Amino acid sequence: MSRGPGGGGGGGGRFSRRKKFCRFTAEGVKSIDYKDLGTLKGYVTETGKIVPSRITGTKSFYQRQLAVAIKRARFLALLPYTDQH
Repeated sequence: MSRGPGGGGGGGGRFSRRKKFCRFTAEGVKSIDYKDLGTLKGYVTETGKIVPSRITGTKSFYQRQLAVAIKRARFLALLPYTDQH
């Protein structure tokens, strides 16, 4: 039996989802730097897309800074635009 018109449904509820938290808030980060490639690479997929905050749990304030930092790093060729580079 499906749940609603979109299909899908649950898997019985055996596993409870862990609560997401913002890593930047927990560490007390004031601003995200485009030169911090180790951090930025964790928020980019293998294909080069920026991972959305609903997946990572990042707060919107930091998600905007993260997007700008990733775009700056791409522009300066510190990060690749796609996986083919």
